[in-house]
Amino acid sequence: MKLVFLGTSAAQPTENRGLSCICLERDGEIIMFDAGEATQISYMKSGLGWNKKMKIFVTHLHGDHCIGLLGLLQTMTMQHRTEPLEIYGPDGIEEFIAANIKVLNFGLSFPVIITIVKEGRIFDSKIYSIYACKANHSVITYSYLFEEKDKSGRFNLEKAKALEIPEGKLWHQLQNGIEVKIGERTIIPEQVLGEKRPGKKIGISGDTIPTKELEKFFEGCDYLVFDSTFLDETKEKAEETYHSTAKQAAILSKNAKVKNLILTHFSARYKDETRHLEEAKQIHDSVITAKDFLEIEIK
Repeated sequence: MKLVFLGTSAAQPTENRGLSCICLERDGEIIMFDAGEATQISYMKSGLGWNKKMKIFVTHLHGDHCIGLLGLLQTMTMQHRTEPLEIYGPDGIEEFIAANIKVLNFGLSFPVIITIVKEGRIFDSKIYSIYACKANHSVITYSYLFEEKDKSGRFNLEKAKALEIPEGKLWHQLQNGIEVKIGERTIIPEQVLGEKRPGKKIGISGDTIPTKELEKFFEGCDYLVFDSTFLDETKEKAEETYHSTAKQAAILSKNAKVKNLILTHFSARYKDETRHLEEAKQIHDSVITAKDFLEIEIK
């Protein structure tokens, strides 16, 4: 599983940064958060693949977070995508997509399923869940939390051999939590698996002022990607535009006991993110500044 950053600039692109887009790749599935202008170009360069199972979660309907949806949909059609695409976003996203498709007069080669987001759990499977929490921005905005279910313990080869379980299909079933029968014997997964391993928690803030609600929402995250549009010296500007500073992101992360903080969404006024990193590291021990095409393996 890995995070891939396809756009890390705020409001407008720079020579080195595109507009907001983050992908989480897990077992061949792409979970995308936001799709700023020209997302299809950065997605193509990433090599993540056009016809994979995919969900897109839009934090809010500001152009630098959603305009790229249109080009992405059209390029997917040009690439002959057939796999259904799920899009989750705030009220208004369905009208936004439908109106633009109508005006631009292009059809799609695949089904699009749109879900209007409300607070709470918005997606659930046997493998992971995704939750939404209202952020504090100038328009309705949602922060998202990806939470893996606990994973099976590691397979113990010695125990499997001692129980005379034939290698192959039965081993695979036990690894996937399915009991097996060998003659009159029933072998349960617990006999050959170690302790369950906790799943990973990954938070995506979108654009927001830090809030106590988000601090609680992101508590215990393994990785938290947080709005760091400004430095603390311009915190008044951050408050005025409903954004955060690197220092504020670090304080929230420390209070929420986040293991790793990733700063992103940098204002185009900054040539690099060196000072953002310095500012946040004074508060939090583990800080990463995102760059376009940065890949982070989630272990």
